[in-house]
Amino acid sequence: MPEEKILIIAVKKPTQKDEQFQSSLEELISLGRTAGGNVVETITQNRNRIHPATYIGEGKMEEIKQEVEKLDIDLVISNDELSPGQLRNLSNFLGVRIIDRSQLILDIFARRAKTKEGKLQVELAQLEYMLPRLAGHGVEMSRLGAGIGTRGPGETKLETDRRHIRNRIVDIKRKLKIVVRQREQYRKRRKTNEAFQIAIVGYTNAGKSTIFNRLTKSDSLEEDKLFATLDPLTRKINFPSGFEALVTDTVGFLQDLPTALIAAFRSTLEEVKEADFLIHVVDASQENQEEQQRTVMKLLEELDSHTIPMLTVYNKKDLLETEFFPIHHPNILISAYNHEELNQMLARIEKILMEQWKSYSIQINDGNMLAKLERDTIITAKQFDEQSNKFNVSGYIRANHPLNHVMD
Repeated sequence: MPEEKILIIAVKKPTQKDEQFQSSLEELISLGRTAGGNVVETITQNRNRIHPATYIGEGKMEEIKQEVEKLDIDLVISNDELSPGQLRNLSNFLGVRIIDRSQLILDIFARRAKTKEGKLQVELAQLEYMLPRLAGHGVEMSRLGAGIGTRGPGETKLETDRRHIRNRIVDIKRKLKIVVRQREQYRKRRKTNEAFQIAIVGYTNAGKSTIFNRLTKSDSLEEDKLFATLDPLTRKINFPSGFEALVTDTVGFLQDLPTALIAAFRSTLEEVKEADFLIHVVDASQENQEEQQRTVMKLLEELDSHTIPMLTVYNKKDLLETEFFPIHHPNILISAYNHEELNQMLARIEKILMEQWKSYSIQINDGNMLAKLERDTIITAKQFDEQSNKFNVSGYIRANHPLNHVMD
């Protein structure tokens, strides 16, 4: 299928800084590419407020219409979420399909979801987004079946039956409840097993999956596109000391993530809430990485996860052309492709944990107990004492770990 030609429209409000507006536009262009389109033109307008009926001013609409015809545009994408009325008026006036940023993100998610849960969550978010937009639809709903913004439930001519959509929403929510319960049981089991849980978080395309794959020797999707990872993956890793932990790769964060999606991907993001430690991956080579870090920190706060101990990992060191100044501490600057630097990152995490955990020294002659200590604590010294026929072990342990009773 040939690439769809995309025209982007955006309104810059007085409250938006130039840099912030620019970064949201670049992100939208990147989202368009990720969805398989080709952004050939961007038209922006400075306005005190968004036009309630047409989003963009009437004079600009004429200019957009001319460009649509001249460039043979297949799809117009708005940088802001459009109301049902704006969507209808714009599509009727321009005579082409029009979608907004939220619908584009939902479309990419629909393509990327692999697990049953992921697919259900995307469909739920799409249906909840579409329901209020069905009345009096325009061109945007009349050419269903192919192209960006039409994947998933859009292909079944949803506008014909609102009741059918509401029933489907109820049905998906019921199915998701079962999946969420299963996930909670899985989480409880991990907690019961005293597994130390690490979540890799960060802006989309920062290199989270690359780090995850290198650490766990697995092959989750890695590519230079937004939202390469959608369904959370959990694997076991070993630290230099032998300490074992579970690490989870999570969905990438993004500015202005659609509300329906934040709700729908609760389970993915709850992996973050359950974590004992966070690795916050930042693309150090990105011009707007400070803005991206703020977005991630704001979302972590909304998830009530901002107090979890964290190491900020500034990634893509190999792409830096100037001196780099970090804004978060503790931090480390690495390239995910450098094995030695990844080991330095793990050693740095151990150092942070040792500062927070309590130290212990113990004499033991029980092989099982020694294996447990090697797996669940950070051992700094281990020596066999021939006189007592016991091991002298020193290290650091979590304050709430059950093995603490042995130390007393």
